[in-house]
Amino acid sequence: MSPILVRTLPFALYITLLVLENLLPDMAPDFDVRWLYPLKAGLVALALGVLWRYYTELKSYALSAKHLLLSVASGLLVFVLWIKLDASWMMLGEAGEGYRPVNAAGQIDWLLVAFRMTGATLVVPIMEELFWRSFIQRWIQESDFLALHPARMGLKGLLIASAIFAVEHLQWFAGLIAGLVFGWLYIRTRNLWASIIAHATTNGVLGVYVVTTRHWSYW
Repeated sequence: MSPILVRTLPFALYITLLVLENLLPDMAPDFDVRWLYPLKAGLVALALGVLWRYYTELKSYALSAKHLLLSVASGLLVFVLWIKLDASWMMLGEAGEGYRPVNAAGQIDWLLVAFRMTGATLVVPIMEELFWRSFIQRWIQESDFLALHPARMGLKGLLIASAIFAVEHLQWFAGLIAGLVFGWLYIRTRNLWASIIAHATTNGVLGVYVVTTRHWSYW
């Protein structure tokens, strides 16, 4: 299969379901749209599983303890910046209510939380890093991106991929920083797992922060 297709398909599926999620309140007002998230994460996970044998950059973990610590530390740094960089000029529009896993009485629905945390920490980082870092960041520099070793990736690919990654997020400035950090990790460690672990750390800690503080707009 096309190396571009297998890295784009899970991401495209996620975006398509995200668009559907935004349309459903008008199309089916009685449907609790929050339950679309488990379906979205599950279908993307299924796509990743079916296509896994094509992801050559993930077949060997081979991440040293030093690089593992660097990845976790980088993910924690991005988390801190994510909750701090929220000035109006750093946002693409107004922050909405976000994903609110609470019932009518205001009590947290832990099943919804579990689905959200699982998707955000185990599915989204793999799907996005395969698309943004392994594919887009390398492809910008060389069309035959699989032939481009991560150590040879230049500033052009890092900056452009990070800029596009930024506009995918409401907090575009924080998204830009995250893209630069995750992209730099890929170059520095020559291992996509480093970027995935950093991304998962950011999302996981952010999830704990959101549930603890009930700042749902970050979700």
